[in-house]
Amino acid sequence: MSFKFASVALVATLGLAACGDTIGEQALSGAVVGAAGTALFNGDVGTGAVVGAVGGIAYCQIYDTARCN
Repeated sequence: MSFKFASVALVATLGLAACGDTIGEQALSGAVVGAAGTALFNGDVGTGAVVGAVGGIAYCQIYDTARCN
């Protein structure tokens, strides 16, 4: 996977993956979005799920939780 693609995927995941009240919900929703995004581009779905989960948690932990619900 190229660095450019990984960067774009990470930014998109951070913007789209954040929702849920608990860390588990944030991780799950992020994983689903990340896996779906990489599947669209024939990437590694497992890696997309991990990056999405981390992105979902990070977004909601950094920003106000009102944005995540």
